[in-house]
Amino acid sequence: MSIDSFSPRVVTVQRQTKETRISVQLTLDNRDSESHSKISTGIGFFDHMLEAFARHSGIVLNLDCVGDLHIDQHHTVEDVGIVLGQAFAQALGDCAGIERFGMMECPLDEALAKVVIDISGRPYLHFGAQFRRPFIGQLDSSLLREFFGGFVLHARWTVHIDVLRGENDHHVAEAIFKSFARAARRAWARTGEVGIPSTKGSLA
Repeated sequence: MSIDSFSPRVVTVQRQTKETRISVQLTLDNRDSESHSKISTGIGFFDHMLEAFARHSGIVLNLDCVGDLHIDQHHTVEDVGIVLGQAFAQALGDCAGIERFGMMECPLDEALAKVVIDISGRPYLHFGAQFRRPFIGQLDSSLLREFFGGFVLHARWTVHIDVLRGENDHHVAEAIFKSFARAARRAWARTGEVGIPSTKGSLA
């Protein structure tokens, strides 16, 4: 599916298993200042990070997830990453006419994160982040890697995440999500050019 320079990039993805029930509506090109994201996963800090991602990437994200949190958070966090990755893959189609590459460094107080993205068709994640505490708010901090892993696998992006410095886990996580958002926004930006941004004529 080719994405022309005027067509809206809007998709809806639903996924239901015995562990989670997830619905996502993604608007990549938000031209309506009155549109706002609505996110509910049952994990407050995770919602906060996804809201930061939506705000700084310029998208409208309506996401509802009901997961088996009575077991633990793993299925919810990873499956949200999977469905978001699927949504972005559908929204971008064959990636014709996009910038493809994006990079951003964002600070939050003492924390500084760097994210580099290639919408390459080849899933790869480098996650250079460590957290001091097992939980940030109510979120199991070890699951942030699982979120990005699920996203990358299904979006088919190459993503490098590095934390350059940071002491407060909340600040570190938020710097990562804001950097990811801003880098992604640059990568999927329309260039006005025709064709696939690759010398071989296709991605992957």
